[in-house]
Amino acid sequence: MSKKILLLAGWGGSDFPHWQSWLAGEIAKDYGKVSFLKFSDFEFPNKNTWKEELIKEIDDFKPDIVICHSIANILWFHICNDLQKHYKGLHIKPIEKLYLVVPPSLNCDIEELSSFYPCEIPTNLYAKESILITSTDDPYMTQDEAHELKDALHVEMKILENAGHINADSGFGEWPWILDAIEN
Repeated sequence: MSKKILLLAGWGGSDFPHWQSWLAGEIAKDYGKVSFLKFSDFEFPNKNTWKEELIKEIDDFKPDIVICHSIANILWFHICNDLQKHYKGLHIKPIEKLYLVVPPSLNCDIEELSSFYPCEIPTNLYAKESILITSTDDPYMTQDEAHELKDALHVEMKILENAGHINADSGFGEWPWILDAIEN
């Protein structure tokens, strides 16, 4: 695979057996270009610290595809909003494809994630193509909220039945669909 893939984990990280760890290994085993960014402090994430780490990684790695999981989606929204406001002269080239996997509600009130909120829905995702991937029983976002977000972002949506938060706890260690999707 010639594309550069950037994986962004959410709250708590995506350690093995999470699908992001599996995906990183699948890409790397065929000498693919993957960055599985390890943010500082996965248990008590700080939006501003994570933004700095992500901006540096984007600048250094220059990804073609970004795959966000959970709170990393909200982090991406903040980056997009900063780009729109020309924050600190920030310039990032639009990526080819963005996967927004189970973002939490924009009304999330989890104390450990409070630095990420409030968050405005960006009008530009800085991606040529984007897809929102949700689950019918995600504990962090209702399907009504997911549909509202899809409409506000003007993106496609893939809904997985009873997939929880699409993580290792809900049976997503290996996830062949995502590997096939980025290869095609």
